[in-house]
Amino acid sequence: MTITEHEARVAPEPIDTESTADTVDDAAVDAFGERMFASILGAVETMAVHVGGRLGWYDALSGGAALAAPELAARTDTDARYAREWLEQQASVGILTVDDPAAPADERRYSLPAHAEPVLTDRRNLAYIAPLARMFAAASQAMPGILDAYRTGGGVSWQQFGADARESQAEGNRPWFDAMPAVLADVPHVHEALSRPDARIADVGMGLGWSSIALASAYPQLRVEGFDVDTASVVAAGENAREAGVADRVRFQATDAAELAEHGPFDAIFAFECIHDLPHPVEVLRAMRDAVRPGGSVVIMDEAVADAFAPNAGDLDRLMYGFSLFVCLPDGRSHGSSAATGTVMRPDTLRGYAREAGWSDVRVIVPEFGFWRFYELI
Repeated sequence: MTITEHEARVAPEPIDTESTADTVDDAAVDAFGERMFASILGAVETMAVHVGGRLGWYDALSGGAALAAPELAARTDTDARYAREWLEQQASVGILTVDDPAAPADERRYSLPAHAEPVLTDRRNLAYIAPLARMFAAASQAMPGILDAYRTGGGVSWQQFGADARESQAEGNRPWFDAMPAVLADVPHVHEALSRPDARIADVGMGLGWSSIALASAYPQLRVEGFDVDTASVVAAGENAREAGVADRVRFQATDAAELAEHGPFDAIFAFECIHDLPHPVEVLRAMRDAVRPGGSVVIMDEAVADAFAPNAGDLDRLMYGFSLFVCLPDGRSHGSSAATGTVMRPDTLRGYAREAGWSDVRVIVPEFGFWRFYELI
């Protein structure tokens, strides 16, 4: 048999493109194309929101200010031509309003509507979500490393994501941490532990320290020990505590939470939105069990994702998969032998980690708190 004959025998059947095309629903193609186009437009808006936040343009436009491009540039020490393009883009998508669209380009005056200020500029408001744009911008800067990790099974560490990721997470969480003590006050045994004279608690993975500061501010006798492996976060958290006037009762250290038992015992231990990031969560949960006093509480705040995976998920799961794809999973896998949990940590996943660490079970004590829920290990 000749090579040509062999090729003829093993060659795949030709694809009938006309027949395949006949089976495709043109309306479905158009609808899916429109969905993808809308997603791309959303990505453009996200990048533009990041620019406006980082350059101080939204802040300059807040409070009813109506500014033309040269004025905005002068107030923020930025370039007027870029400012003009951004202002036009923001008005074109309906974020900003413009007084006289027909005026010459550099004379048009733009304003930030009052309803947009809590979302884009009010850093203590629960509606403030502008930092989400900054987080995904940080991920885009790390994209070459993320792609390499996807090919090799490696990771991209929190340190590699840089200040944008660290600061955006802290800014986005801060309003919720400010509100958190009032929520925990409705959980009697947790409130009792925090109210105990000279109570001492641990805040695992405290980041820039806003969770520790919020608890110390709400409970004047409370002493808080914060633990984080990111040195830059520890330094910034210390400065935040000093500015908040609680540095005499709040202390931060760059320590692996797996060593928590060496620093105990604690009346209560908290881990706010970090267990899913940990490369070795079982070790940390075991250390928590060894570090808490008998009868003390161990409380985990993590993402309030659905109990189980399902196609066509809700918005919260969709957002958390975004964080997982581009931040949390690459960070988790930047450490050896990582559990690789990812942001979408289902309740049964946490329950499995807890039982492996020697706990009996996990119960939900606050089912919904913004993007999160509170669990207690028992």
